[in-house]
Amino acid sequence: MTLPMVVPASGLPTRVRIHEVGARDGLQNEKSTVPTDIKAEFIDRLADAGLRTIEATSFVHPKWVPQLAGAEELVAGLERRPGVRYPVLVPNERGLDRALQHGITEIAIFGSATESFAKRNLNRTVAESIEMFAPVVARAGEAGLDVRAYVSMCFGDPWEGEVAIDQVVDVGARLLELGCSQLSLGDTIGVATAGHVTALLAAFTARGVSVDRLAVHFHDTYGQALANTLAALRAGITTVDASAGGLGGCPYAKNATGNLATEDLVWLLDGLGIETGVDLESLVATSRWMAEQLGRPSPSRVVQALSS
Repeated sequence: MTLPMVVPASGLPTRVRIHEVGARDGLQNEKSTVPTDIKAEFIDRLADAGLRTIEATSFVHPKWVPQLAGAEELVAGLERRPGVRYPVLVPNERGLDRALQHGITEIAIFGSATESFAKRNLNRTVAESIEMFAPVVARAGEAGLDVRAYVSMCFGDPWEGEVAIDQVVDVGARLLELGCSQLSLGDTIGVATAGHVTALLAAFTARGVSVDRLAVHFHDTYGQALANTLAALRAGITTVDASAGGLGGCPYAKNATGNLATEDLVWLLDGLGIETGVDLESLVATSRWMAEQLGRPSPSRVVQALSS
């Protein structure tokens, strides 16, 4: 199997934790619902490939995201391996109740930096959504659960256009103040560029938010995800969200194409000599298998190149 030549670069972390979102964020945008047993096998294969944080599903009502129906059955049947984290997304206290009933130890909440997306995704204003999340985070903390926060539309919004950096920092800081351990900054429609990424991360640092509490979540709509990732690594980021095979998008934002492909990310990191613990050959095989289940080719450039 072809692998990149390893040429380290200065000023980069020695290890990066990949937060794999393919089983949740990836599959939630599929036109058809993937059977639960296929989802479970997908997660197992991702773990076999060396991924150690695999976001399994969301306890959202299937009325809103039917592709994630059967979440309870999925988590109940997972072979939870030592050293592998299986967080789930919860939209509200009802979702938290479901997570607690199934022994989940890590959850995520999903906020918005803009009013337009908050109203479309959560049917609330930004302030109302943070108010809704407050008891979720508090109760989760009391139960010993770790809570991650996503904030979407950090770099642009299809309804509002450009999003002010200070606006993103304000919302992100408020989510962290609730008690979340990490904040993932989402480029939901893929419009970010490297300089914008650098400026946003610097603004968080200036606000007193340590870079080790931040993660990045890029979409590749305009082909900028890897360039943006490299800019984030140079700024000190060590957690990067990615989706196996480049699966995903956002059901509430039609301009949101696929996530950064995990294989493309691993190729970059392997070439830089940055440790991930991920076996690229096994990961590519997993994404090829998943593409067969979905009946279409994987959009990942690395999967395509290594499958030709």
